[in-house]
Amino acid sequence: MSSTAIVNIATLVTNDPSLGDTSPLGQVRDAAVVIDGDRIVWTGGSSEAPATDNRVDAAGRAVVPGFVDSHSHLVFAGDRTDEFNARMSGRPYGAGGIRTTVAATRAASDAELEANLTRLLTEALRQGTTTIETKSGYGLTPEDEARALRLAARHTDEVTYLGAHIVAPEYADDPAGYVDLVTGTMLDACAPHARWIDVFCEQGAFDGDQARAVLTAGRARGLHPRIHANQLTHGPGVRLAVELDAASADHCTHLTDADVDALAAGRTVATLLPGAEFSTRAAWPDARRLLDAGVTVALSTDCNPGSSFTSSVPFCIALAVRDMGMTPDEALWSATAGGAAALRRTDVGRIAPGARADLVLLDAPSHVHLAYRPGVPLVAGVWRRGVRAF
Repeated sequence: MSSTAIVNIATLVTNDPSLGDTSPLGQVRDAAVVIDGDRIVWTGGSSEAPATDNRVDAAGRAVVPGFVDSHSHLVFAGDRTDEFNARMSGRPYGAGGIRTTVAATRAASDAELEANLTRLLTEALRQGTTTIETKSGYGLTPEDEARALRLAARHTDEVTYLGAHIVAPEYADDPAGYVDLVTGTMLDACAPHARWIDVFCEQGAFDGDQARAVLTAGRARGLHPRIHANQLTHGPGVRLAVELDAASADHCTHLTDADVDALAAGRTVATLLPGAEFSTRAAWPDARRLLDAGVTVALSTDCNPGSSFTSSVPFCIALAVRDMGMTPDEALWSATAGGAAALRRTDVGRIAPGARADLVLLDAPSHVHLAYRPGVPLVAGVWRRGVRAF
């Protein structure tokens, strides 16, 4: 294992206030960071950097933690361009389009699914994402859900069982029977391959009682809850998430004061997914309301073929700043440390001694350019687990 110093960094974002300017981002000016093996071992002023085996000159550019994308759906086949085109032409978004992807995914081979998965993971890595969660949810049979999780687990530690994405077509007239399958035979097949369990608690998917049954069954098998909550309408999902100590409640678009109060009082992270609102022309989540209430907020892509087909965290940062009331500092923190909190991780989402050496070199002097220059490819280098990937 060799050591590397990245020096002449204009602005280093550590997400550790004790290492920098005492702000949540813990910024260090004219900085350096030292990597040894797969870990960060030192941060500080560039002129004080210790001797290392290798040296990289950042040339006055910024370095930020690798993005932590805590919500994606990458194991799928097929294309929903026609659905997107129709939606942009006036048709509203609903949960039913998922069935199109289910049919294509069931028909695809393992090799086809894994090829698409690795393509999207590489695409995300090139844009600075070094930790990513991904879900099943496009198979909806015990066999297809289990194979999706097996494939995902080859590429990421953050794997989520989402058999309760929608009611499978075969159970359209028997949703209770499908919940029994999700919490029984399907859970048995999937639990060994996942860390998390999720449910789409929404009109057209699963109600509060069904969501509770799914999450409590998964928790009994050692899977920790997360939940798709309050995306399309007001509903019970957010408060159920807090009650069950879910790591995150994702979407959080339609919230009552009681929902916000519950999030502020609990450990559950509100994960906001602006790519979905962009792609469906829906109302934006009110990030400012959540932040002002003291809620921990994460930003993620929700990369999926139907409602948010983007793997770009920088794009989501720009949307959050422009349309959701976040400052550039808050958006970056939420896309890094916030995502780590949504995965209950302390080893990623920050640049500090002992953390995993995941970091991004920007072709800009400040992280503010992520929102200031939307759509511009600003990622000039990515290190993941101490190895430069790009």
